[in-house]
Amino acid sequence: MTRAAPGIAMALALCWSLPAAAQQAAPAEIKNVSPVQLFALAEHAAATHRPMDAEAIYRALTQDPDPQTRAEARFRLGMLLSTLGRNREAAVEFRALLDEKPDAQRVRLELARVLATLGDESGARRELRQAQAGGLPPEVSQIVSQFADALRSRKPFGASLELALVPDSNINRSTDAQTLDTIIAPLELSRDARAQSGIGARASGQAYLRVPLGAHLAIVPRVSGQGEFYRQSQFDDTSASALLGLEWTHGRERFQFSGGGTYRWYGLKPYARTATASVNWQHPLSRRAQLSASVTAADTFYHLNSLQDGALFNADIGVERAFTARSGGSITLSGTRQTARDPGYANVAAGASLLYYREFGHTTGFVTATVRGLEADARLFLYPERRRDLLLGTSAGATFRGLKVRGFAPLVRVSYERNLSTVGIYDYRRVAATFGVTRAF
Repeated sequence: MTRAAPGIAMALALCWSLPAAAQQAAPAEIKNVSPVQLFALAEHAAATHRPMDAEAIYRALTQDPDPQTRAEARFRLGMLLSTLGRNREAAVEFRALLDEKPDAQRVRLELARVLATLGDESGARRELRQAQAGGLPPEVSQIVSQFADALRSRKPFGASLELALVPDSNINRSTDAQTLDTIIAPLELSRDARAQSGIGARASGQAYLRVPLGAHLAIVPRVSGQGEFYRQSQFDDTSASALLGLEWTHGRERFQFSGGGTYRWYGLKPYARTATASVNWQHPLSRRAQLSASVTAADTFYHLNSLQDGALFNADIGVERAFTARSGGSITLSGTRQTARDPGYANVAAGASLLYYREFGHTTGFVTATVRGLEADARLFLYPERRRDLLLGTSAGATFRGLKVRGFAPLVRVSYERNLSTVGIYDYRRVAATFGVTRAF
């Protein structure tokens, strides 16, 4: 008979209203209580409206030396927390169990369910695709497909916050050259105009409210903000936006229409303001894959240089796919058209980005790659050539869920950018690292 893990005796002591036989157990007998008996005691506690006692027993059993016992305890704990309405904690338990047993498809489906309840529809859909990639019995697969089709965001409000430290070799994304070629003569750049390194603090967050108008329609106002702050305040970069959205679902399709504005400050001074309207479409391609597409139109006003004022149009389309129960990826293609009063600032750009992620136990690793080309409509007066850029970027990082605290886990990311440009002031390279916290699920 398997001995109970340390701490189980304390959990049993909390069950003061257990049946008499259990209450009269001597300490020596408690040491020989099997996990099967403890599971029965926990079920009895839950059935007799003592969920805290059941929770204490399950948490103690998650420390059992037997992996099967730990897994069963964590699953039952997640189900109990979900029943109590503590879905965020339940999601953490299900996520931790999947770290140990990535092929436990029942657990992945339960995680998708609680994520949907929390309003994290994209996360719920991702878990469903991972479950399908891992293989399901036909009858279960059909139910999962129906769930995916009917999935809706039900959370009436929500918010998120991310904090990070960012060591950066080029915080202002500028050239490291001391002089710049112009049609007049070489121009010597001031120190502030050249690449600057530094360690910044990054903060970002958002909040939204969902107001249902019917079974398939809702109004969603949303506010968000982000900022990077440095010792040299002239490089601080902050922005805030407010959007009013309309969400509409039709069968398996989901459409989001939104409009609003964004204000940006650079160096603590007003930099630009933008009025934006966008449409987003999500469509499941298969049980493993989902397509997303969006179109955005914006009108931008620049405080420091009115020659840059103009319209901005952007379109992108991407596919995300689960490869296995532990891995997946996505590819996104995008195109941008920017107009301006001075055609030298007007340009057209196109690019592609790739993402691959994989789970390793309690860690999720990811790698990204980006390529983007840009060409200006005309040559700016000061420079000898029309601007043509080629941006190459890559990043790699990991989220360490084993170190989670209150549903958040450490995130580490290293990024590299190289922008090749025919105009020297736009030619730069950059290496940055991010040390922050993010949600653990």
